[in-house]
Order: sequence, then C-alpha cells, then structure tokens
Amino acid sequence: MTSDTTDSTETVETDAGTARITWHRARRPRLVLAAGHGAGGGIEARDLRALAAALPAHGVTVALVEQPWRVAGRKVAPAPKTLDAGWRGVWPALAAPGLPVVSGGRSAGARVACRTATELGARAVLALSFPLHPPGRPEKSRAEELLGAGVPTLVVQGGSDPFGRPAEFPGYGGGRDRAGARTVVGDGWAYDLVEVAHGDHGLAVPKRAGITQEEAVAVVTDAVVRWAASLA
Repeated sequence: MTSDTTDSTETVETDAGTARITWHRARRPRLVLAAGHGAGGGIEARDLRALAAALPAHGVTVALVEQPWRVAGRKVAPAPKTLDAGWRGVWPALAAPGLPVVSGGRSAGARVACRTATELGARAVLALSFPLHPPGRPEKSRAEELLGAGVPTLVVQGGSDPFGRPAEFPGYGGGRDRAGARTVVGDGWAYDLVEVAHGDHGLAVPKRAGITQEEAVAVVTDAVVRWAASLA
C-alpha cells in the first residue's frame, strides 16, 4: 500500500540562528500546518507527533519546526522577540510549496504563531496548550496575544492545564458548540476551543481520568482534521 506521507528534513538560516524543519508531506496536499514546539520541549511532544502522523492522510502537509535555540542544544528558550525572529526566518520555506499555511505551535510556540500570524499572512492559527497565564498567576494574562491573532484560530486545551483551563479563556462561557469545538465570539474577535478532558499542559491524562491517553490524543487529531477541512 502506498504511504500517505514522505518525510524529509531541512535546515534554514534565520536572524536567530539555524532552524530545522521536519516535513511530513501529504501526497495530495491542500494545506501546510507549520507547528513549533514549546519552551520546555521539542517536536517530540505527543500532540505534535500525533498530528504529523495523522494529517497527511487528510491532505495536510505537516512541518514541525525546531527553533534555533533547540537546534543549537541550548536548554533555555530566548526572549519572545527572538522566538518571533526565528519563526519569521523559516516562513519563506514553509510557504515555498505554494499552499496556504496554518501557523501553529504548542505553548510558547502557540504564542509565537498568534503574534506573527497577520504579518506573515497565515491562513489560520492552531494553538495547542496556549499558556494563558503562568501557573498560579491568572492576573498575568496573555489573552491579548490570542485574541489579536486576526485569523481563524483553534485552541486545543487540557481541562486541567495549570497555564489556563478552558473555563478561564475569554468569553468561554458564552460560546456555542460546533463540530466538537466551542466557538467563542467577542467584540471583534472569535476563536474555537476544544477541551481535552483532564489533560495537563502536555495533554497527558491521569490513569483515573476515565479516558485513555490514546483517546485523549485522538481528541486532538480528530478536532484538527475537522477544523483543517473547514479551512480548505
């Protein structure tokens, strides 16, 4: 049987240093999903791996982006402006296939995607485990970044994420369900949010949760597949 994906890796020079893109290419792509990692890990995160495995069969090429600080082997992420510079630097390579590009990432990578989406011409934003605030510091909200993305946005959030549970997100109580996602609408902004029940910041679920880890990951991939189809 013919595979739905072909994989390759390339390095890209940016103003922040050398970045790396791992491509998981669909045979008949209609979108590119570019996904960056967080400040505490790399592209081996469970949700990024799952999306790279699942989406090519649905016509979405997945590009997993490693920021220069990770490629260089450093342990601590740099300032947001440096992360943004690295993301801007890889964008021409992400757009090179000539397809609409969804800008995405998990945690700090989601913040980068939101901050740069409009200027880079992203088709949409995928925010995995958006860090709405530091743990225990809800007054330090980063909601402005999310609400300012300026393009269709899907948030996938763990129900027990200490960086922001779904109910803490702006307007969440007034949303409506749509194809498994809650659409949240405010004054001049809107986004969709999917909750992974009992998930933490890494979307891991405890054994007592009543949902297996495989089922939790399937919530992520199923939601993104449906949402990506709506963008085409």
